[in-house]
Amino acid sequence: MSYWLMKSEPDEFSIDDLVRAPGKTTPWFGVRNYQARNYMRDATRVGDGVLFYHSSCEVPGIAGLAEVASAPHPDETQFDPKSPYFDPKATRANPRWMLVDVKLVRKTRLLSLDELRQRPELADMVILRRGNRLSVTPVTPSEWKAIGKLLARDAG
Repeated sequence: MSYWLMKSEPDEFSIDDLVRAPGKTTPWFGVRNYQARNYMRDATRVGDGVLFYHSSCEVPGIAGLAEVASAPHPDETQFDPKSPYFDPKATRANPRWMLVDVKLVRKTRLLSLDELRQRPELADMVILRRGNRLSVTPVTPSEWKAIGKLLARDAG
């Protein structure tokens, strides 16, 4: 099992949108960075853990827990000329952009970026590295466990 942090701008798709989504599941569309795409296409597996992260907002941070719910498949937005994610070089025979579906496990309190930075056990998280802009990044098992403990402590 692997673990991932997936960023979404809450004004585009928030944890509350995932809560309301049919089956509490959504395709993780719109990723247009090759390294992030490669993580989804080549490394994610059904059942992998996902930290749902709100980015580019007033208080960025982890807003929920989810899991990978599908094998990789083409991002349909690449084929839609009306979509901001349209890619004229993509074809159905040779799609350039892949995604996985993500299913809600539970909404959590917001674990802010500032709080993450204060935890020594999370110091090496990719999200905390200067200049990191990837929307999909790996999370180590120890980082996943530390975040789980923080969220469990808060719930109790």
